Amino acid sequence: MKQEKTQWKLFLEAFSAAQSEFTFLLLGVICLTLVVSLMFTSLWPLSALYFVWLVKDWDTPERGGRRTEFVRNWRIWGHLRDYFPIKLVKTAELDPKKNYILGIHPHGIMCAGGFTCFNTESCGFAEAFPGMRSSLATLAGLFRIPLFREYLMSQGLLSVSRASLNHVLSKSGKGIALSIVIGGAEEALTSSPGVNTVVMRRRKGFVRMALEHGADLVPVYSFGENELFRQVIFSEGSVGRRLQDLFKRLLGFAPCVFLGDRFGLLPYRTPITSVVGAPIAVPKLLVPTVEEVDHYHNLYMESLSKLFHEHKVSCGLSESHELQII
Repeated sequence: MKQEKTQWKLFLEAFSAAQSEFTFLLLGVICLTLVVSLMFTSLWPLSALYFVWLVKDWDTPERGGRRTEFVRNWRIWGHLRDYFPIKLVKTAELDPKKNYILGIHPHGIMCAGGFTCFNTESCGFAEAFPGMRSSLATLAGLFRIPLFREYLMSQGLLSVSRASLNHVLSKSGKGIALSIVIGGAEEALTSSPGVNTVVMRRRKGFVRMALEHGADLVPVYSFGENELFRQVIFSEGSVGRRLQDLFKRLLGFAPCVFLGDRFGLLPYRTPITSVVGAPIAVPKLLVPTVEEVDHYHNLYMESLSKLFHEHKVSCGLSESHELQII
């Protein structure tokens, strides 16, 4: 019999979800404002010293970051996992003598499944895949925000820039499970309950990188990710959509208008199941041709579609649900 959660446990789960959303939406702005504001107070030497150190440390996000296992194992991530809850499902082994690029789908609004499963230890990745070291790559621009960058790197988050990914795959040894949210900001704009759409037909850079480093490709689908918020979807050509596209071009992300639970602020308590598919063997080709990239890109899309259809019913979808790849 399932044990009922106490009020204290429910509070901790809600707090962890609120903390995660606060970090996602506001912490970067607050960190930047704090550092700049201190320059106009008697504490200006603190900001000045930090900026001097920042210049010296500028390239660290491109060189593997500064991961701290203590932060990745914070108990708050366990409460975040339990809030939805989030579950990691393994369908095949990953060889710790090899490197892998894991494609995370879909992005959703906050990528809660990808973050919790692959950038914290709360879902048991290290136990499920012994000898593997997982990291999640995110927007390179976030690592230019003072103070905020330190928090992101402490979690083990990596810059998704080409230089950063090349460094991780070539100079960090074997047993690397590098997770990339393939659809990015464009996919976030399609996120809506009942929708299973992934943006990747033109996104082939991750396949080229896998070929250049001989890293096998692994599709991952997080069922339930799009159910966490109800998003206002602006039609193509509307003022709202043009503004979102402008933000995406200038800043690399698009602001979404969405509502959730609890006065519209928290995500809905919807189960998320992140299913890790079987690896696709990829040869090492220093200069892959367009045809070779297209071949493995097609194999990846077929594998992702197969993964979706094999697990959709067990993860709460009906047999009629289809995966749309755009």
